[in-house]
Amino acid sequence: MSCCHHYALAPGGDAAFTVDVSAITFGPGCLAEAGDHALRLGLQRVALFTDARLAASEHVAIVRRSLADAGVDCVVYDAVEVEPTDASFLAAARFAGEGNFDGFISVGGGSVIDTAKAANLYATYPADLAAYVNAPLGEARAVPGPLKPHIACPTTSGTGAECTGIAIFDWVARGVKTGIVSRLLRPTLALIDPVTTWTLPRTVVAASGFDVLSHALESYTALPHTCRAKAERPSLRPMSQGANPWSDFGCEKALQLTGQYLERAVRDAADHEARNGMMWAATLAGIAFGNAGVHLPHGMAYAVAGGVRDYRAPDYPPEHPMVPHGMSVIVNAPAVFRFTADACPERHLQAAGWLGAETRGATAADAGEIVAQRLIALMQACDIPNGVGGVGYHAGDIPSLTAGAWAQQRLVNNAPKAVDEGHLSTLFRDALQYW
Repeated sequence: MSCCHHYALAPGGDAAFTVDVSAITFGPGCLAEAGDHALRLGLQRVALFTDARLAASEHVAIVRRSLADAGVDCVVYDAVEVEPTDASFLAAARFAGEGNFDGFISVGGGSVIDTAKAANLYATYPADLAAYVNAPLGEARAVPGPLKPHIACPTTSGTGAECTGIAIFDWVARGVKTGIVSRLLRPTLALIDPVTTWTLPRTVVAASGFDVLSHALESYTALPHTCRAKAERPSLRPMSQGANPWSDFGCEKALQLTGQYLERAVRDAADHEARNGMMWAATLAGIAFGNAGVHLPHGMAYAVAGGVRDYRAPDYPPEHPMVPHGMSVIVNAPAVFRFTADACPERHLQAAGWLGAETRGATAADAGEIVAQRLIALMQACDIPNGVGGVGYHAGDIPSLTAGAWAQQRLVNNAPKAVDEGHLSTLFRDALQYW
């Protein structure tokens, strides 16, 4: 296909794009502002969502003190699962529906923030789980109206969930991850305190950092918004609308920061400059992909994470097998960007350069290999498993992985070139091992 990443309007494409952004407060110590912001939003009784490990942390204590000092009643829900499931979403929704809350606060990683989004939705507009879930797995029913205020306080530097209207979960019975997407899910306010990342263990920083990288790289190389079919009405323009001039700004800076700080942040917890830098990169990438959408590495990741057998990542809860989200994404990425490079080689080369690759003298034909090799080098430096095979899959799993990824049509259709099931099978085969 011809490259239209310079936003030349394609026949039937959309000349306009939409920018949606959460209100954001960023900086060391801003968690202590939660109470004042809750009062400003008119909140008197809130549900504070977190997980069992974070419930006793200083981060949660700071938010609770701030709420108490402001006179805001707070009830803690600490049963959030790392990598939430359909069952954990529904349990959270029951809690939210029974609690008579006028708002929500989430303190934790993407799992916590996404669970609070889902609880807010299903408590406000009760329905069967499938009602709001992405098609074709669910009905993709529109969220009926505004949700209650939600203040999101991320404690990891990766998911960008505080900036997006996306909630991801593992639909266990179907063996695949999927999600709910609506602008109305986007948190009202994000309090982004980089101090929360200073004590994170190495593998958590690595996995979340590669999620940042993937958000930015996928959004930057996504199908341009001008090549997406124009919606019947402006209000139906999708949130994952494709690459656009607004998202480009966030992608560029997020990739530059990741190239500068990712290895340092993983290597040394005392390198606060690097960990702060990755938190800012996560914020920028979250804003970018929240308005552009990601594509194949994330679509494939939902199959990788959803079908896990016995892989247990270091530094993550050992109770059950799990491939952390950022890890499940990046193990696919080198294969994908080798494949997509011919759709917009100049963008792949630019991104590789921002990540630290040498691109002088490179031609369009070199783009895919250059970006793939840079990703592989970063994976090795940060002790990421060697491809999909490194997290427990083999060639015999390719049909089921392909089926799981093909179900993610929202993501597959955001790739910069046409993709069918045969392409996905080849990509999974190429992603089994890199070195």
